[in-house]
Amino acid sequence: MRPPPTLRGVLPALVTPFRADDSGELDLAALSRLTARAVSRGVGGLVVCGSTGEAPALTPVEHARAVACVAEAAGGLPVVAGVGAPCTEAAVALAVAAEHVGATALLVSAPPYVKPGQVGLRAHVRAIVAATGLPVVLYDVPSRAGITFADETIVRLFEEGHIHALKDASGDLSRPPRLAQLCGPQLVQLSGDDATTLAHLAMGGQGCVSVTANLAPALCTILQSAFAARDMSFAATLRDLLAPLNIALFAEVNPIPVKAGLGVLGLCAPGLRLPLTRAEQTTVERLTRLLVPIMEREEATAASLQPRRARQVA
Repeated sequence: MRPPPTLRGVLPALVTPFRADDSGELDLAALSRLTARAVSRGVGGLVVCGSTGEAPALTPVEHARAVACVAEAAGGLPVVAGVGAPCTEAAVALAVAAEHVGATALLVSAPPYVKPGQVGLRAHVRAIVAATGLPVVLYDVPSRAGITFADETIVRLFEEGHIHALKDASGDLSRPPRLAQLCGPQLVQLSGDDATTLAHLAMGGQGCVSVTANLAPALCTILQSAFAARDMSFAATLRDLLAPLNIALFAEVNPIPVKAGLGVLGLCAPGLRLPLTRAEQTTVERLTRLLVPIMEREEATAASLQPRRARQVA
């Protein structure tokens, strides 16, 4: 297995843009622009073809094309490719293809709908690990998969060297210190929920796989930096600024609202693939109101980050 990448801070869970015309094809140019924008605003890595990326609606060829697009635009940052699928064979095929086109890690969730037991979950992860040389970020999202990874399963997979990190969307904020005690700090724990990202950090987390960072990557980044610097007052200010947006982005099923928000900003078309449909007008209006002050702060923050990024590149 390749050495695991450093996963810290904010990793946007990128949407998958589709063309605004009637073709419904991937808009790889828009995906590349979203990736480059996030990179320029200080994110620590990128997640592609996850649930926010409408992965179940993509063909295997489209999945590989999206991963390749993000890998090319990522500027050397880690690219974590989602490989969720209802059966292990399909997940393995996605993983092999993602490795081939430039992914640096895999995001492995429980197979949705099937609801295997813990033995089956461990076998699923082991099969994916055996098929590639990529490190694995385990993704626990019971609201979508219908099943959760037990702590004992996470510990066992970590001790066996099969997983490097955990994206936790279980909503259990008591979990980070519990797993840290069992696995030590080497298990990287990432929040899967923007609304509780600061609380997750306070409980021992090391970053967030973020929906909100599609829209405001710079603000999400400096929230993480403020916590790392123990500037709790500033971190709380950013938390409170972003809180209404975090809530609005789940007013409808993700990624319906975030695509609507990106459409409002002109960053990509708001279209989705069935069975997902476009956001209700009330959601669009709500996002439009919220984004005005947030984007003013986002652009100012992004401008302040540019000299720092230039120094890092030099």
